[in-house]
Amino acid sequence: MEIRELCVVTGSFVTFQLLFSGVSPVLSSTFTQGYSRLPPTKLNEWNSRLVSTIHALIVGLFCLYILWYDDAVNEDPVWGDPNLVKLNVAITCGYLLYDLLLLALNWSTMGDGFFVCHHLAALYAYGYVLTYGLLPYFANFRLISELSTPFVNQRWFFEALSYPRSHHLVVANGVAMAIVFFLVRIAVMPPYWARVFATFGTPEFERLGLSAQVAWIVSCVCLDVLNTVWMYKIARGCYKVITGKGHKPKGAKSSNHTNNHTD
Repeated sequence: MEIRELCVVTGSFVTFQLLFSGVSPVLSSTFTQGYSRLPPTKLNEWNSRLVSTIHALIVGLFCLYILWYDDAVNEDPVWGDPNLVKLNVAITCGYLLYDLLLLALNWSTMGDGFFVCHHLAALYAYGYVLTYGLLPYFANFRLISELSTPFVNQRWFFEALSYPRSHHLVVANGVAMAIVFFLVRIAVMPPYWARVFATFGTPEFERLGLSAQVAWIVSCVCLDVLNTVWMYKIARGCYKVITGKGHKPKGAKSSNHTNNHTD
């Protein structure tokens, strides 16, 4: 890893930590009255999700820019010029390290094994990108999935503020979340894997070496399995909201058991 990427990872880690501990509480208490009434455990997750949304918007939009305008990466997906991709990946790695630390420090209230697996698989794969500059197109393509995160987090914000599930904003966000999640995490699988298979047997693929090939394929399989599980949970929750089957009788305790911390 070059000094530039190491600095970006470090800067990203520190920046997201500052956003969590300093910026989010000020912004949230200023614009949302319900924020100050949340219990301490939910305050931590609120701040975490606001930071998650900021990261998703930065990285997701940067990802689209690279896919649309970086011809070198699109023409040579295995060994194309990785400079912009490495910058985007470094931002994400800094965020993932910050989030892993946050989960570890608040495991009793925020811990989720699925997210630890997701973060470790992503860091494992992105480490090759930052170290060797390989697979820039595929690394960047995976980051499209971040565009679904703001909707997932907004769902949690509504629930934390005690919006009824029948509220039109909750329903609209739930439908949008399911649609966007499907588009950027599930529908992209066939074209992604088609391009992966197209590289098999080529000189560029052989040049990667066995360790990079295994890291690439195994991490992608793990991430897609997790995305499929999350899609099932989101679709089930969306169905309940639309049909009204998820509404609880007055006085019943609510449950937040799906997508507790997706990014």
